[in-house]
Amino acid sequence: GKMAQDMTEKELLKMELDQLKKEVKNERQMVSKTGKELKEYIESMAGEDPLLKGIPEDKNPFKEKGGCIIS
Repeated sequence: GKMAQDMTEKELLKMELDQLKKEVKNERQMVSKTGKELKEYIESMAGEDPLLKGIPEDKNPFKEKGGCIIS
């Protein structure tokens, strides 16, 4: 598709309208309810979260394979 800066105002407005038509179908819920559920879910998954507990060296696909020696 075109980049936003290359689009006419009419094209931009149509794109925005299409997006709003999609969003209006979303079911709405109170943040007071969903926030609590989200917090509980995050806390229940924290033990498995590699960003919190780290990755064991032997399971890390991104670990350094070897150094580089400049002589």
